[in-house]
Amino acid sequence: MEFSIQKTEAFLRLCAILLLVLTACLVGFDSQTKVIFYVEKKASFKDLRALIGLVYITSLAAAYNLVQLSCYSFSARRKGSSPQSYKYLAWLRYVLDQAAVYVVFAGNFAAFEHALLVVTGEQNFQWMKWCNKYTRFCFQIGGSLLCGCVASLVMVFIASISAFNLFRLYSPKKFLLLKAT
Repeated sequence: MEFSIQKTEAFLRLCAILLLVLTACLVGFDSQTKVIFYVEKKASFKDLRALIGLVYITSLAAAYNLVQLSCYSFSARRKGSSPQSYKYLAWLRYVLDQAAVYVVFAGNFAAFEHALLVVTGEQNFQWMKWCNKYTRFCFQIGGSLLCGCVASLVMVFIASISAFNLFRLYSPKKFLLLKAT
């Protein structure tokens, strides 16, 4: 069985896609309705702006990883490209992978901070605790944040592989000089 970097990266991208889609679905379909003092109240992800942003960010990151996965299958069939053209493609993948990791990480932790305020409440701003009333909603958001954090970690590994694929093209002895082929 042959173990290669490309197969590992493809597997990690597939895992990231599944985790990101799971995160978006868990947040996007989460709502709970309760009767409080004879009034029906509904808690939804749309009530928290950070959760709305998390749905968009994870959806876009999953689409980006799907595009990158399809690009790998396309480039695997085409072998005769020059190292110079591959250098530009490797730089583009490196920059986009780094940006995707940072955006997903920031989106997850912004949603985590917002969810923490929902759990604890804030007396100074008169924000009430939601989780003592909407427990299923909070547990589902917690599960989605856990999936989002694992997806962020998987994307860190993908970005590391992308960095390795880029910098192995260059000579170790001369600064930013491509290796001879």
